[in-house]
Amino acid sequence: MNAQFQPNLTRRTLLGGGGALVVSFSLRPFARAAAQEVQSEAEALPEWGSLKDNPMLDSWIRIDAEGKVTVFTGKAELGQGIKTALVQLAADELSVPLGSVALVTADTARTADEGYTAASHSMEESGTAIWHAASQVRHILTGWAAERLGTGAGELRAEGGAVLAPDGRRIGYGELVAGRSLHVAAAAPSRLKPVGEYKIIGTSVARIDIPAKVTGGVAYVQDLRLPGMVHARIVRPPSRGARLTGLDTRGAEAIPGFLKVVRNGNFLAVVAEREFQAIRAMQALAAGATWQRAAALPNEDEIFEVLRRLQSEERVIKAEGGGVTNAAQTIEARYLRPYQMHGSIGPSCAVALYENDALTVWSHTQGAFPLRAAVSELLRMPPEKVRVIHMEGAGCYGHNAADDVGGDAALVAREMPGRPVRVQWMREQEHGWEPLGSAMITEASGQLDADGNLVGWTYDVWSCPHSTRPGGAGWLLPGWEIESPFQPDRPKPIPQPAGGGDRNAIPLYRIPNVRVVDHFIPEIPIRTSALRSLGAYMNVFSVESFMDELARAAKADPVAFRMRYLEDPRARAVVETAAEKFGWKPGEKPGPGRGQGFAFARYKNLACYVAIAVEAEVDAGTGYIHLPRIVAAIDSGLAVNPDGIRNQTEGGILQASSWTRFEEVRFSTEEITSRDWGSYPIMRFESVPGSVEVHIVNRPDQPFLGTGEGAQGPTAAAIANAVADATGVRIRTLPLSPKRVKAALGV
Repeated sequence: MNAQFQPNLTRRTLLGGGGALVVSFSLRPFARAAAQEVQSEAEALPEWGSLKDNPMLDSWIRIDAEGKVTVFTGKAELGQGIKTALVQLAADELSVPLGSVALVTADTARTADEGYTAASHSMEESGTAIWHAASQVRHILTGWAAERLGTGAGELRAEGGAVLAPDGRRIGYGELVAGRSLHVAAAAPSRLKPVGEYKIIGTSVARIDIPAKVTGGVAYVQDLRLPGMVHARIVRPPSRGARLTGLDTRGAEAIPGFLKVVRNGNFLAVVAEREFQAIRAMQALAAGATWQRAAALPNEDEIFEVLRRLQSEERVIKAEGGGVTNAAQTIEARYLRPYQMHGSIGPSCAVALYENDALTVWSHTQGAFPLRAAVSELLRMPPEKVRVIHMEGAGCYGHNAADDVGGDAALVAREMPGRPVRVQWMREQEHGWEPLGSAMITEASGQLDADGNLVGWTYDVWSCPHSTRPGGAGWLLPGWEIESPFQPDRPKPIPQPAGGGDRNAIPLYRIPNVRVVDHFIPEIPIRTSALRSLGAYMNVFSVESFMDELARAAKADPVAFRMRYLEDPRARAVVETAAEKFGWKPGEKPGPGRGQGFAFARYKNLACYVAIAVEAEVDAGTGYIHLPRIVAAIDSGLAVNPDGIRNQTEGGILQASSWTRFEEVRFSTEEITSRDWGSYPIMRFESVPGSVEVHIVNRPDQPFLGTGEGAQGPTAAAIANAVADATGVRIRTLPLSPKRVKAALGV
């Protein structure tokens, strides 16, 4: 990643590239006031996603005097392909060529504050906003053209960035906006084009973010190079809670290119002219540091007992029915998930520039505005003096170290005014210090009547927080290390229906007696936060594994058993589609040592529907699980870019295939010991499923449903169910590693 990026860092470019592009967001108080003025009207409008909270049309769509269209989103591209889908929506609704639309993603100086890019909400929130804003802008432009042409607006049509009259007269968008403003509030009705008129929406457009990634362009924040940029590396403590008691800087100062040591309490960094010089200086500085170590982590072998002993906040999230009176048999099961990490392929990176008492941070955070708030508190600067610009990072899908390294860069940049500072973590730092996906415990009990009908369901889940994203400096790693440290706020559970550790803990099946209890553990023995799908991965694994166990006890086919309790027609449709495309045959095994498994879930019980069928082959001698074939069906509403939905679903399946078979964080009482790819194995090429098919159940008349996190839980459960079918042994502890499989088989 050595592409050179040399922007002209004038005050004009730093503030956003020109007055026409920043008017709405350099006047945020006015925008907020305008939003309040139209709030009562907006509450009566249809659900327009983030347009409801940011109703000014030029918050989303700008057109300049040359007719160039710029679209703004407060969401971040994380590799999920939303840049492409958002541009498709705007281009089709505005009737302009796809390639003529520019897109600006999360930037606290230029875009709306849409919070975090998380929970598969980008299309539902930002996509809906841009779609409706583009529609309203097109109608405004048509109205202006009607005034100019002396015709009725209904006689005109938009095409190719212009408004055309029946007699051939044409006025370009650039000419129409000259001297006029799109700084107006959205208003009902929003007249979207009929589905049949779309030419770009619904097509598999090539992703616009890919070319730079495959040609060595500036694709990631790791690629960013600014004039006069220097490099910094952080020396992290050797253990959690360690205290810096002595420091000899002479070794670091002797490295060619050395510029400065930055120390603030236990926060320690070194700055050099070039990257490798900074790495060598970091190593020398680490050798010269004396620490008082601490044993701050629990015993790995006792972690699940520790979680059960910790005080938890008990919440009954579903209670229905008067109690089971006709149970013929009761089935019980306990499932365990270890800590798992993001394992980002590229260690986290940020660039910061402190100049004229103002700070700019380029970051791959999932929340530009929340990070701005955290950094401004960390540096005790006014928020309006801090700007955060999102750039993609080489891997995340959850709260990894992106925000932490942004805080690191900000602290160091303040000590190097006028020079951009690039901070990149080392691999061992990324693995050792990033927030993890929480270890979890689930316990399920189900009752069947004499006819094998499911009549009772009890489910409990224990988990630490699944979101400690920064909103304050207390959730930034450097915020704990500085001389006057910040304390994190007390974690709170994410409420239903989305949920955090209890996400997808409530089964979508119709069961007459149900009780689901969330045991939220606010104390964090090991740092945890959001990992893709949060608690849904574990809960769907548990719920769908248990459904298979109940089906076996009822002597029923697993797919037929699920269908018996599914009432939602869209849920039934994806189950039927996946089973049909897989060629599911009740009671039939693919061959010796092979099995087939099935699972279903609706993500968060309110987003996309996903059903997955898996064929697994288990080598009893090695314990290795091979996956010859995986077939999925997904319904996420209107498919703006079918290939994008397929890509996200395939990616989720592959990621969950890795989590489910290989990934487990190891640790001592002092530190995370999974510091590299040897001690934290992920799926390699030889372990990739033989084939992955994704079938889209398109609903062009339905709203967008989140896609990116729908496949993880069903994949895990389908693999576990296939392994149980192949071996006759149920493994309830993740991951289903070769060692664990062999132990279960008594090998």
